[in-house]
Amino acid sequence: MPGAKSVLCNLCACHRGDNRGGTKHQQQLRDAEESQHQQLPEKPKKEAPSEVTTTDEASDEMLAELPPSSSAAAAAAVGATTVATSRHQLMNPSTVAAAAAAVAAQLSDAPSRRGSLYSFRHSDEVIVTPFAQVLHTLRSVYDSVKTLTGADNAQNHRGDSAGRSTGCAAAANDADDEDYAVLAEKTLKDLEWCLEQLETVQTHRSVADMASSKFKKLLNIELERMSGGPRGANASTANQIENYIKSTFLEKDEDEEGRVAADSAAAAAAAAAAAAAAAAVAESSSQQAQQLQQPQGPRSPKEANGAQATMTRVPVQALRSPSLSEAPIPPRLGVETPHADELSVLFNESLDKWGIDIFRVDQLSNQHPLVTVVFSIFEKRDFLSKFRIHPSTLVNYFTGIEEHYKKDNPYHNAVHAADVTQSTHVLLNAASLVNVFSDLEILASIFACAIHDVNHPGVTNQFLINTENELAIMYNDMSVLENHHCAVAFKLLQEPNCNILKHLDDSQRKQLRKMVIDMVLATDMSKHMSLLADLKTMVETKKVAGGCLLKLDNYSEKMQIMQNMVHCADLSNPAKPLPLSTQWVTRVMEEFFNQGDREKALGLPVSPMCCRETANIEKSQVSFIDFIVHPLWEAWTELVHPDAEHILSTLEQNRDHYSELSATREAEEQQQQQQQQQQKQQA
Repeated sequence: MPGAKSVLCNLCACHRGDNRGGTKHQQQLRDAEESQHQQLPEKPKKEAPSEVTTTDEASDEMLAELPPSSSAAAAAAVGATTVATSRHQLMNPSTVAAAAAAVAAQLSDAPSRRGSLYSFRHSDEVIVTPFAQVLHTLRSVYDSVKTLTGADNAQNHRGDSAGRSTGCAAAANDADDEDYAVLAEKTLKDLEWCLEQLETVQTHRSVADMASSKFKKLLNIELERMSGGPRGANASTANQIENYIKSTFLEKDEDEEGRVAADSAAAAAAAAAAAAAAAAVAESSSQQAQQLQQPQGPRSPKEANGAQATMTRVPVQALRSPSLSEAPIPPRLGVETPHADELSVLFNESLDKWGIDIFRVDQLSNQHPLVTVVFSIFEKRDFLSKFRIHPSTLVNYFTGIEEHYKKDNPYHNAVHAADVTQSTHVLLNAASLVNVFSDLEILASIFACAIHDVNHPGVTNQFLINTENELAIMYNDMSVLENHHCAVAFKLLQEPNCNILKHLDDSQRKQLRKMVIDMVLATDMSKHMSLLADLKTMVETKKVAGGCLLKLDNYSEKMQIMQNMVHCADLSNPAKPLPLSTQWVTRVMEEFFNQGDREKALGLPVSPMCCRETANIEKSQVSFIDFIVHPLWEAWTELVHPDAEHILSTLEQNRDHYSELSATREAEEQQQQQQQQQQKQQA
């Protein structure tokens, strides 16, 4: 759908067009794609200089050292003179970069002996680091292709494209040779671009960091473009949306934080100077006049924190649980409810389906949605038997967890936790993920979703940081709430008859704890761009490898999928059926507004999208979907294709709905403004 098309993907598609002769080069890419199924004639090869490793030698050596699962990606990186038969494998700068990333990942994960088996000599130095090995290989391929195509007459491989075009054209004496020359020219351009990128990146940054940085820049461009339109009420709304997205979903880098700190210091100095001047002017006035004239500024952070400490500090409550010997077997759905039959029918029909009416589950379970959802999923996946969990222990623990979700929160409550848990349960059933995760990893995923917002105070991390809340001090302003959720959840495991992990061995418990913490910390929305970069890199690597099923053989790769899966579930409200999605929008905005009310009462600046009077809910939802949710779900859909296509379709339909509402509201506001102007003119 054009309206909800991922902005990041659109911009990435032409990332070189502005400085590489984009129009001509893009046409060459399209021409190459149209002829990708044609058999190109072989060109007689010139003998390469003895000091340069040939393409075949380099590719054979690299492929020999890589496992079969990554040979396709490696071949795409070092054998760029061949046109792939799949549209995902057509060599262009983005796929070259993804292939290079795959090679680098494989080399970094390989045993240490790889350094000696696969090393190159540059001058008198031996290259042993994976990044430098990839760079050297691509440079060798570039020089070899220049020699083979007769393009080595140019002054150097950084010469302009016209010189290479002349060399290639001179070597083409017939139609077949011309096709060959076009392909060779394209290959040289792709390799040159790849080398430029690799030579300019910061070597201490990971491939995902590079992608995240690029996505942030593209998002900033789009946000600035959105807020830079015609001035007026709409501009104010656009600025508020821009500030919300930047403050919530983008982590500040150290340089930016330094600039912000400097700006804050300058502002504070200016305010102090103004205050001193005002005091000097008013020195001769009476004390009462001074008090009347003195402006009432915002309270200090400590005063603000003290005024609202009771709002955010909720201690872990001790639980009273019967011993297992006296504990009865819980009901079939984990909770006592007069609607057990209706709830059972609902679960039989919809527990494994996307978009279950979780609000109906809340009603039918006597306001115990989390306990009954978790209990039903554990039974469905046979976790009670596999991990020797007593049913009453399971109910005891998650009843305690549910009690520590604040019912007063419109959004971050047990219903949200149950919704994220059930959504992740559905995502785990994707055909692409079958046999990818172990039972322990699935258990950790469900566990993490159930506890990921426990004891949430209904305010953001930034609010706690701004008020110097004790949680922010305890966790050094880093993922404050996410750390707190983990601490509360594992603390409750220590309560009597609540340890659902007691029959796991030490290794399993440590592994599960690590996985849960990694997943919950990743629900910090400021990590969004990093997660999206990880997911997008994995998707593109999968494409280069030919679209095969996921083959994850290490913790890091599996955790990337698990973190993004939970993140998708946490941001799944706009992708649910419209009646459910609209309820979630109402709830989350009410929680935002409650925080804004607190900030006003404390004399603090109101956070973006937290002011009842100025927030444009419809337009904010369109931007939220366009800039945050759709790119994430688009990448996930590509990863597990075709399992999540219906989810993406629902998301796009909901986006259309809010876009229409936003357009109607803007039209009404414009009409009101015109009427007011006419009334002023008549008056």
